[in-house]
Amino acid sequence: MRAIWKGAIAFGLVNVPVKVYSATEDHDISLHQVHNADGGRIRYQRRCEVCSKIIDYSDIDKAFEDEGRTVVLSKDELKSIPAENSHEIEVVQFVPSEQLEPMMFEKSYYLEPDSKSPKAYVLLRRALEDTDRVAIVQFALREKTRLGALRIKDEVLVLQSLLWPDEVRDASFPALDTSIRISAQEREMSAALVESMAADFEPEHFTDDYQVQLRKLIDAKLEKGDSLDTDETFGAEAGEGGNGEVIDLMEALKRSLERKRGGGKPAASEDADADDAGTGESADSPGGKAPAKAGAKTAGTRTTSATTAAAKSSETKTAAAKPAAKATTTRARKGA
Repeated sequence: MRAIWKGAIAFGLVNVPVKVYSATEDHDISLHQVHNADGGRIRYQRRCEVCSKIIDYSDIDKAFEDEGRTVVLSKDELKSIPAENSHEIEVVQFVPSEQLEPMMFEKSYYLEPDSKSPKAYVLLRRALEDTDRVAIVQFALREKTRLGALRIKDEVLVLQSLLWPDEVRDASFPALDTSIRISAQEREMSAALVESMAADFEPEHFTDDYQVQLRKLIDAKLEKGDSLDTDETFGAEAGEGGNGEVIDLMEALKRSLERKRGGGKPAASEDADADDAGTGESADSPGGKAPAKAGAKTAGTRTTSATTAAAKSSETKTAAAKPAAKATTTRARKGA
């Protein structure tokens, strides 16, 4: 595991340096989007709606819109907020664990002691064990000030981020306000059913059936040869680096010829940049993205090229017709 953050727990006058690690991970099979007709990769672009240019990630800032006005916030301005730069996990109170609403739990992190002597770390852990309480803390992580619960799991301090109270919705269902009569016999039978299914919770006995079946489906298709060469799913727009560049029709044909002739690496377009769907956009990615299929501009370019060619042809015919018309007029005058 790699630490995602370093800081210190402020426990009264005691300072506990720690490293923070994500305690959970996602094992879902990763899927990407393709065109169902030919298996070509579908790509998205960060395109500015004002200048229509494709924007690099480094040139993207965040903004807030309110009543028709947009306030742009630069990366430096966001970093200047004091809470964002704080690397302190401040203990504000100790509470009984049963008072924490499970719905408020968000994400879990392991805390590793980050000092030559872990005495302060062990002292805090023992204090939580002896008092049978959970420490409520406040900290800043990934551009957000958070509320958290500090508890113990297998001799390790675990930090669980909590939702703020206003982030948990109230459950208001009028149907539950109606008066419903349940007989004693019905309650007894339901209690007996619960007892018949009672057991200790052992999470290792449960599996994600969908992911297992999805893996079997993929393996079966691979075994039958029902698959594509991955290189063939990257079109001319992707270039050698697969970055989803947008180019015109002539450039695409030129690259294709160079590949066929073994003419070396095609030149990449300098004003294009694109990303795969779902890669690079997370809880921390900047907003304001305007997705568009990478092939869209290519199609538009073809139409424009065809229109331009037709216009040029028309101009040529007109230019050729002018001398002929002039000659006819001259002959007519002489005959007169």
